[in-house]
Amino acid sequence: MGALMLSAVTYLADPADPDAIDRLADTLSVLVSGVAGGLIGDAVIVTGRESEAAAAIADATGATLVLHRGASPYAAGAAVARRDWVLCLEAGDVPAEGWIRTLDRFVGTARPETGLGRLHRPAAGWIAGLVGRIEAVLGARRARPGDVVRRDALRAGAVFAPRLKVRPLIARIDRP
Repeated sequence: MGALMLSAVTYLADPADPDAIDRLADTLSVLVSGVAGGLIGDAVIVTGRESEAAAAIADATGATLVLHRGASPYAAGAAVARRDWVLCLEAGDVPAEGWIRTLDRFVGTARPETGLGRLHRPAAGWIAGLVGRIEAVLGARRARPGDVVRRDALRAGAVFAPRLKVRPLIARIDRP
C-alpha cells in the first residue's frame, strides 16, 4: 500500500435533510478502512449551506468542512485537500469490497499524463451511465462522483481543459 495517497472529497447536497446526514455518516465510516490501509490521508466535506449536523460530523471525524456555492463542489474541496489525488464522492456513496486495492494500484501506477480513474456506480441511473460511456470515448470535462483525479486538475477549474481521458476502474460504489 502507498503512503496516504488520496484526499476523499464528499459532497453533501442537502445538509438540512436528516437522511442526507445519515448517508454522509455511511460514506465516512467506509473511508475509515482506507485510512487504516494507508490510502486515505484526509477527508473534506463540501456542502452548499451551513449545517450544525455536518459541522458536528466533520469535527468528530477530523474532516475539513467547506461551504461552497460555485459550479464544482469537487474543485472547492480540492482547494483544501492535502493529497495529490482526490476521490470524489457523494454523501451515501459506499465503495464496495476491493476499492482500496484498486485505487492504490491506480494511483501508484498513474503517469503524469493520466487523466482520471472512474469507479463504477450502478445506482447512478441510466443517464449517468450514458454520460459515462460518452466520456469514456471523448474524455471528461468535469469530475463526477466516483472519479479519482489529480488535485491540480480540479483546482484549475470546474471544467477540464483539455478533456481528461477516463480510465474505468474495476471497483464499484454502492448506495445502500
